[in-house]
Amino acid sequence: MGQYESNIGVLLVGIFFNTYLFGIVTVQFITYYNRDFKDPWWIRTSVAVLLILDIFHSAAVMYMGWEYCVTNFNNPAIVGVALWPYTFTPIGTGMAAVITHSFLSFRIYRLKGKLWLFIAFVVGALVSFALAVASGTKAWLIKDLDKLSVLTALVTWWLIFQMVLDTSIAGVMAYALWSSKTGYRKTDNVIHSLIRCAIQTGIFSTIFAAGDLIFFATSPNTQFYGMFAIPLGRIYTNTLMHTLNLRDSLKEILSETIEMTSSTSDKNTKSIQIRVQDNVVTQFDKMEDFNNTRNEGNRRRRSYSDIKTPVHETHSTTSEVVFANPKHHDA
Repeated sequence: MGQYESNIGVLLVGIFFNTYLFGIVTVQFITYYNRDFKDPWWIRTSVAVLLILDIFHSAAVMYMGWEYCVTNFNNPAIVGVALWPYTFTPIGTGMAAVITHSFLSFRIYRLKGKLWLFIAFVVGALVSFALAVASGTKAWLIKDLDKLSVLTALVTWWLIFQMVLDTSIAGVMAYALWSSKTGYRKTDNVIHSLIRCAIQTGIFSTIFAAGDLIFFATSPNTQFYGMFAIPLGRIYTNTLMHTLNLRDSLKEILSETIEMTSSTSDKNTKSIQIRVQDNVVTQFDKMEDFNNTRNEGNRRRRSYSDIKTPVHETHSTTSEVVFANPKHHDA
């Protein structure tokens, strides 16, 4: 592979893929703002920052492609120069990553209630962001692509921190959601969807960070690592926006009538029908409600084991994804 293919060619592949992902996240931003989510100010601010960051970085790398391929068409020496959008990439990626990691860490805290785990993830995210800023700043000062290999140790630590955070947050999130299962089909389907979302997004960001690290360490004189580095920020944005927008589809699942049956000790069957009304608030970062509901349901089901007559009750709730359970009746 020639000099242009291994540098400009693969760099253009990264720019094209970043533009494709930017189109996807743009649709997600539009979807988010068109829906009436009652999110707190810090979530709305995070979304706005990511929107501005994605627009700026995507426009910057397209400008970089124009400079390499059009403005300097007859200037082969440009292949060895790191233009400012390139050196800004680690900083932009670090900003998207720290926002996403902090948001997901807060969700884990709401699920598990473990403050030490939340602090550990946030500290790790801040360390990773600091390493990203240091990598981008030093690359901007060097500017010569052939000399960027001196940053191998710094970039290695940065990307390792990101990969560890990605896999750890995805794993803890999946475990926390799995342990929140209620035993009811509809609510468990919601939890399964959230688990898939956590695992898939963690895998994609880890793959691209690993590709960036491997090629930077083994082929620092080519732009193969840039092919993975440039789109990485959009992957983190996609993770956060997909998680936020997923609430609408999950709300539709929870808004259906749920039929559940269970057997009593004398083989009699009780039927419980629960209807979740349309004005349910779907703050799925409060999934700890599932834990409370499950524990309360288990306690009340044990109290039903002494009842010898079938029970049929219908309840409805307008509260925040809290599933009603039948009240105790004397035999």
